[in-house]
Amino acid sequence: MSLLEGINTEESEQSPKLAEPVLPQEVRKIKISCEGEEKRSITTGITSDYKMKINYEGSKPDRIRLAVSTIHDSTLGEEGAEWVIVINMKSHKSWEVSRTSIMDKELEITPNLPLDFVLKVTSPKGARYGDAINVVITATSVSDPALSDSLTTRTTARQSVLAIKTQIGHEKTVADTLAVRAKDMGVLSILSPAPLRGYVLVEAMNTDRLEEVVRSIKRARGIVSGEMKLEEIEHYLTPKALVSGIVEGDIVELIAGPFKGEKARVQHIDEGKEEITVELFEALVPIPVTVKGDNVRVIGKEK
Repeated sequence: MSLLEGINTEESEQSPKLAEPVLPQEVRKIKISCEGEEKRSITTGITSDYKMKINYEGSKPDRIRLAVSTIHDSTLGEEGAEWVIVINMKSHKSWEVSRTSIMDKELEITPNLPLDFVLKVTSPKGARYGDAINVVITATSVSDPALSDSLTTRTTARQSVLAIKTQIGHEKTVADTLAVRAKDMGVLSILSPAPLRGYVLVEAMNTDRLEEVVRSIKRARGIVSGEMKLEEIEHYLTPKALVSGIVEGDIVELIAGPFKGEKARVQHIDEGKEEITVELFEALVPIPVTVKGDNVRVIGKEK
């Protein structure tokens, strides 16, 4: 008897076959990133550069559709001044989005080789305070439209703080004249602090028009080159206490009230009420007198 005769051929035919191996699916990704803040504020006429890159993961090169869309946020609605949008990338011609109205382009992209580009957003000189533009950048695979990513930047127009040089002693005159002539040209505030001689500080949007107006004002010597930081002038914005700089024992002269012209020594300072108590030198009886801090002038310090 053959060894094969004892084998049940039907059972042999029904024995399970080995399963074919399941190959892992290809992982493909598109990611847009931005270097630095995606929300910024700039003065009118200034350009902000957003450095971006698109990373693509896949097994072979692909084509992507790079699209740009904008959303304006203006106090004048659709009548707001036009922002300038430009995209610069290596080995490609500058893409002037706002001028050409071309809102998308197809580009080659290589796996694991970032596609770098710079989004340049320029604030219009006619922008009003708080005007903004949202720029949405979207990258989509041409072969697989479901493979996509987007990123939004927001650029807001803010005011400039400038110094106008004036003839010394005529700061207030220049400030008053400017307030009248620049009423409807985006000037937000004018400051002429007493300690700052020869200068007037201006907070404005349209600096070009401001410069034109300043040239027509007598006693004004022009705008100082460069923008000032708020930190440089904030000490002018915070009023000093009336008793600031006065200490007990100081020799003062009363410049207001019934004892105007009298000299006295400071005995006590009430910072909460901004009052000082003094003792008059020429009084027959040393009676303490309480006056407001701005009613005296320090003429001597205690030795």
